[in-house]
Amino acid sequence: IMNSQHFSPTGLLFCILNFLGGCESGMGAKPMPMNNGEASKPGQASFSQFQDIPIPIGAEMNLNRTVILGAPESWIGRLTLETNHNPVKLFNFFKQSTPEFGWQEVTSIRSATSFLTYTQTTRVLTIQITSKTLRGSEVVMTVSPREQNIGSSAVQTRPAPPKVGQ
Repeated sequence: IMNSQHFSPTGLLFCILNFLGGCESGMGAKPMPMNNGEASKPGQASFSQFQDIPIPIGAEMNLNRTVILGAPESWIGRLTLETNHNPVKLFNFFKQSTPEFGWQEVTSIRSATSFLTYTQTTRVLTIQITSKTLRGSEVVMTVSPREQNIGSSAVQTRPAPPKVGQ
């Protein structure tokens, strides 16, 4: 007979993460055009804090490669997604959908590993899309704080005053 009063916090955390990892996740806060007729699935809670970025339908969060810090409206970190969508469709999806969330495009590179970079007032978003070996793509979304004093620099721009006594 098991003693139900003794449990390991690590074991409980493992069970929760295992459950979340097994849930099939759909869209975040707002439906996006990559819905291929699939109905939204329960278990979308894992994406509920990401209401400021587009999440493709059917994407699953890779918890082993995801690190998120901060409040939902100002989070920073790395969100790693596994999808069944091909990289070309994902590139087009992010290029079209990300500005709808208030991000301004800085640059984009479409290649074997594609990159899109966006800015907001206080943050920078980089999206990396890589084709998986068998099917689908991996998407790594990195959000970092944006330098607020872009015009200032630690480099002195005027000559130093002459030393007294020389």
